[in-house]
Formats: sequence, C-alpha cells, structure tokens
Amino acid sequence: MWLPSAAGPRPGCPRRLPALLLLPLLGGCLGLVGAARRPNVLLLLTDDQDAELGGMTPLKKTKALIGEKGMTFSSAYVPSALCCPSRASILTGKYPHNHHVVNNTLEGNCSSKAWQKIQEPYTFPAILKSVCGYQTFFAGKYLNEYGAPDAGGLEHIPLGWSYWYALEKNSKYYNYTLSVNGKARKHGENYSADYLTDVLANLSLDFLDYKSNSEPFFMMISTPAPHSPWTAAPQYQKAFQNVIAPRNKNFNIHGTNKHWLIRQAKTPMTNSSIRFLDDAFRRRWQTLLSVDDLVEKLVKRLDSTGELDNTYIFYTSDNGYHTGQFSLPIDKRQLYEFDIKVPLLVRGPGIKPNQTSKMLVSNIDLGPTILDLAGYDLNKTQMDGMSLLPILKGDRNLTWRSDVLVEYQGEGRNVTDPTCPSLSPGVSQCFPDCVCEDAYNNTYACVRTLSSLWNLQYCEFDDQEVFVEVYNITADPDQITNIAKSIDPELLGKMNYRLMMLQSCSGPTCRTPGVFDPGYRFDLRLMFNSHGSVRMRRFSKHPL
Repeated sequence: MWLPSAAGPRPGCPRRLPALLLLPLLGGCLGLVGAARRPNVLLLLTDDQDAELGGMTPLKKTKALIGEKGMTFSSAYVPSALCCPSRASILTGKYPHNHHVVNNTLEGNCSSKAWQKIQEPYTFPAILKSVCGYQTFFAGKYLNEYGAPDAGGLEHIPLGWSYWYALEKNSKYYNYTLSVNGKARKHGENYSADYLTDVLANLSLDFLDYKSNSEPFFMMISTPAPHSPWTAAPQYQKAFQNVIAPRNKNFNIHGTNKHWLIRQAKTPMTNSSIRFLDDAFRRRWQTLLSVDDLVEKLVKRLDSTGELDNTYIFYTSDNGYHTGQFSLPIDKRQLYEFDIKVPLLVRGPGIKPNQTSKMLVSNIDLGPTILDLAGYDLNKTQMDGMSLLPILKGDRNLTWRSDVLVEYQGEGRNVTDPTCPSLSPGVSQCFPDCVCEDAYNNTYACVRTLSSLWNLQYCEFDDQEVFVEVYNITADPDQITNIAKSIDPELLGKMNYRLMMLQSCSGPTCRTPGVFDPGYRFDLRLMFNSHGSVRMRRFSKHPL
C-alpha cells in the first residue's frame, strides 16, 4: 500500500498532458449549476458480467446500495462484446471504428503504442485531471495487453492518472503483477495479501483515507470478477452449490437460420460440456460475492467521511456472457442480448431512489456523462456518446436516441484448424467437439433499436454470405427466430442505411436521428450508387 508524504509529488503526478494536446481541451470545468462543489465520481467495472442470465443476482448489497439508492438502466449495451474494444469505448466515449481497438491483441490496437499516442491523451480521465483538476485513481484491469514489452511495459502510465495500480494483461485472482505507479509489484497466492478483488478494495480505501481534500476525485476500480479462471475467495467457494446455468428457451438448441459460426455448434451439447458450463456459472457467481463486499466497504467509507452525498457511483461491466445459449458453451463475442447487454446502476446527488430507466444507453455514454458532471463543455470533445445526466436528473422533456451501434471484428487466421478440418478456415476459441466461439469472419455490425414502436436488432456480417440477422425482441426475447426474410422490405432498407450511417459516424453524427426518431428522414436514392446498384456497407479490415 502507499502512504502519501507531505513532501514531494504524489505518485504519478508529474505526468501531465503536453501543452499542444491541451489546446483543444481548454475551457475549464464549471461544475454543475447550483452545486456548491464539484462532485466526486466512482466507476466500478466488472469483467464479463451479464445482465440477461442473472449476472446481478449474487450482488444483493450492490443492488441495495447503488440500484435502490438511485437508477438502474434496463437497456444498457456495449458497442463491442469483447473486453479491450469495450474498455477503450468507456475511456474514449467512442465507437470501435473511431478508437480503432478491434480485439484483445496488440495487433488489434489493444494498448498498442498507436493507442497510447492517438487515443489515451483524450480519454475522459485525462480531461478530468488536466483540465478539471480532479485527482484520478485507477486500480485493476486496464486493457488486456497493458504491460506487454511492446506496449511500453509496466512503466507506462497512461496520461490522466494521478494514482496507478494496473494489472499486467488479463484478469487473474492470484499470481499476478501490478504496475504501482510504474513500478512492478508481484503478488502470490496468499489469500489475505494477494486476492486481487480484496487488494483493489484495500487500495481504494487507502486512497480515500489519504487523498487531498482540496480537490474532487475520480476513481475507476476494475475487478477481475467474474472473468475466468473464476477463482472465488475461500469463504465463498461453497456458495450456490445448487445453482445451474439458466435453462432458457435458447439454451442447448440449434441456432437455426443464423450465421454459420452459430450453426456449426453441435446440438445437443455433450453432458461434459453442460457440466462444465454449469460449474463455470456457479463459480462466476461466487467471485462476484467479493465484488459485493468491495462495494459495501467503499460506500461505508464514503459515508463515514461525509463524502457519499457528493459522490456519483456507477456500476457496470465491459460485456455480457453466455453459458449454453444456441449450444455455445461459454464465451462472449456474439451479437445477441446475452453478450451485448450489461448491468448499469447509478446513484448520486439529485438522483431519486428506486428508479428504473428504459432509455437506450451505451458505455460510450459514460465518459460524456462523467465530464458533464464535472462541468466540462462536451462540445470540446470528439466523443460519440451522449451525457446521461438529463436522464439521471429526471428530465421529462428529454429527446433521446432510438438506436445504438454494435460492431465486432472476428479474431482468427484465414487457415483451417488441423483439429477441426471439417470447419471453415479461421476458427478460434474452440472447445472439444470443434465447437468454436469465434472466427476471422465473425465480423458483424448491428443497429440495436428501442423505441415506442419497435424493440429491434438488425445485423450484417462481413462474409461471403453477407448474412443478415434481424430480431423482434418484443415478440422473441430469446432471439430464436431470424425475421430478416419476412420483415417489411422498406424497413429492412432503412435499417441497412442507418447501419451504414452509424458505421461511418464520428462525434455529433453518431447522435443523428435513428430510423424510429421523429426527426429521421429517409431518401431511397441514398441506397443506390450512380450505377443503380444497392450500396453495401464497408467493414474496415485494418485496425489503424
């Protein structure tokens, strides 16, 4: 643990934004109108926690201390159902096609030197620290390739962080290394000293005890739970012994009329696969009990120091997860609700308790929201998201979006897996019996629409089939029936065009009216090029 000294700079403080980078950010932070002081903000981020399959069930304290004290969003989505692209979207407020992080590898721009140079200086924590004067604290998993030698190693501290306790690479619970303000600190397998969720809790409590009281603070705590290897704390390893993965309507069924990657899954699953995913489901829940403890400790400490009433607390996840849906054992990466929908709970000053919002939101909205809370002029950013502050404050005359973009670029090489010669080239993340969760052409983009008229999802794949999937979520919440061939062709054309617009949007153009917004205008001529053929949306093949 660190104990700041009265003499000398705080750890990480000397790293400030270069003057040239500050030019587009100048303007200061005025704070909320009528607020006596700028609010503190705490962002709690879990790893692979679903909203559709009971992911919040173990978190009774979290629901009571955040959800019941504020607002729960029932329609919160991620712009990409994979850790690194989604986390990059949280930090930048941008869709993946604008921050260019497409997967969890350095080659996919995850924590690469290009990311560090082009995107990190403009993340919302960088603005909070250098323009708004916030103390900024990070603890936990940052990006999957953080700490890699080719990414600057553990010495690299991203611009914008006053205190930095970042996990080397991907989620672990024991036997990991932290970058402690740029210096490596190894941890072993002693529960009391090394269990990562508890270590993050203790670091956070220390920060609250020893931070400066003259500046507002922003904290981002990113837990390993409930990511694999699902190692629960000793006291929780026997919890939920009678729990199994939900047997909902799309569990262990064949994905009829779906993308080839879904169709290839063998149905029914083997008994061993079902036992494996049931065990994973239980263990995921067990790891979340320590997250629940972490939330309780932080809220109690904020309350005891008198800062709770001036602190906004956000709780969310980087993506969802599936366990047996459409006979895929365990993973994320797919376009369906169980992978792209996440929990989002918010409490704070001026937010009435016990509220549920059905507004369609995305994690690209978190950065703009937090900057808005700090009083920063959002017009000075290039963020694609929208501030949730009007929703949180109960604005009844609010005009809101009717759609968000979801996009994913599949991982894998264009070669045949020798263990699965019957499958197409490029498969990856394969389980026994050649059930594969990803492939290089598992590349898709979707418009997720929610309005008074429709609860709809429209998706296109970048493959030889140019496969299309469309779901009416109201009539078919389990997304079993693809209605692409039966839906009104005019509506299909509008959704196709809207998808093209979103895939090329940037900043304000990502917030233009969607198909079901009152201000939407559709010109059929825009669907065709000068030669009379239908325009097809282009996917980016290159991350940079």
